Amino acid sequence: MGLLSVLAALASSKRRIALVALLVVVGTVGGAFAAGAIGVPSVADMDNSFGNVTNETTTVETDLVISNPNPVGVGLDGVSVNYTIAMNDIRMAQGGRDGVTVSTGNATIPLETDLQNDAIPPWWVSHIRNGERTRVDIGASVTSDLLGQTVDFSRSREIQTDLLGEFNSDETRPVNADSALTDDPILYVNETRGEWGSVSESETPIDMTFTVYNPNLEPYAITEIGYDVTMNGIEMASGNTAEGYVIPSRSTETIEFTTDLQNRHLDEWWVTHLDEEVHGHQVSDLTIEFYAVVELPSGGEITVPLDALTYEETIETDIFDEGEDVRDANASEGGDADGSGTDDGGDTADDGDNTSDDGGTVDGGENTSKSGDDTTDDGDNTTSNESDDGGIIPL
Repeated sequence: MGLLSVLAALASSKRRIALVALLVVVGTVGGAFAAGAIGVPSVADMDNSFGNVTNETTTVETDLVISNPNPVGVGLDGVSVNYTIAMNDIRMAQGGRDGVTVSTGNATIPLETDLQNDAIPPWWVSHIRNGERTRVDIGASVTSDLLGQTVDFSRSREIQTDLLGEFNSDETRPVNADSALTDDPILYVNETRGEWGSVSESETPIDMTFTVYNPNLEPYAITEIGYDVTMNGIEMASGNTAEGYVIPSRSTETIEFTTDLQNRHLDEWWVTHLDEEVHGHQVSDLTIEFYAVVELPSGGEITVPLDALTYEETIETDIFDEGEDVRDANASEGGDADGSGTDDGGDTADDGDNTSDDGGTVDGGENTSKSGDDTTDDGDNTTSNESDDGGIIPL
């Protein structure tokens, strides 16, 4: 037999031995798994937090704790992990790693993935449509290639906000013109109401109602009501009503109009919401400001800032149940964060500075407010003068 034939026979013999050895190992491991002597690694815990944020992406940092119940030397090195994060069934982030080496006991696997900020507008729409509630679902799985088995892990929590709750008020607030042409107050606002309209993919409307009382002997005409809505200083809406309203002498009138938040601004807001240097980590300020153009009985017009109606509310989320990180950041701003992931409305800036001169509803003889009979319903006459200079824009 020649040298080449001997070497070929030897190589073939080694391959057969290696194949037999592999089959023996696989058979042994498979039998041990079937007998319950070998367990599949599983997810014992998972912590998520937000990392670096840019105008386009938000890094989600994940510490995945893998539990391996097997002794050292079993050889469970072929392990892969995967995880997903969804908010109201909208997938926000997905990541994983193959070829993870898992020693005995618990081991922490650090992972990073990018959440695309353009996923924020669809989530916001779902949040508003769901009554300002979001279910955060976090799922992970560990797969052992050697055993051909997968173990799943899941966790859910709910976050809730109440952005408009404190806007609904029966507090009487005066409207002062601060003009030599008329005596103040020229009008009173006895009631304000606000609720979400029918949200679309592009706009989030707020339907607003003011009950306005005219204490004067002459009728007053409001030719225009304007509004500006900001979140952390990011302009979300700006516009004015298309038609005017006449408030008869010593009578009330109901004024209805709609502000349309532009959802394309929401990814820019999201960046500020996560920036703890703005108002705190996952903390935002919602501000709605109004003005009115009033036609005086003399025929002139004046623009009146409706400072008494300015609405401020704190938006707080704790999406990953970071707890102390969120509470500490908000506490530095003087907020009421409790780490629960809900906003209980306690941070509303409506602190009595907007009260009327007599401290209550205007009700003096003939000057009775809130008659409720002389209402008009022309709230559909609204135009949106939304400017498109706010920068990046989506939710």
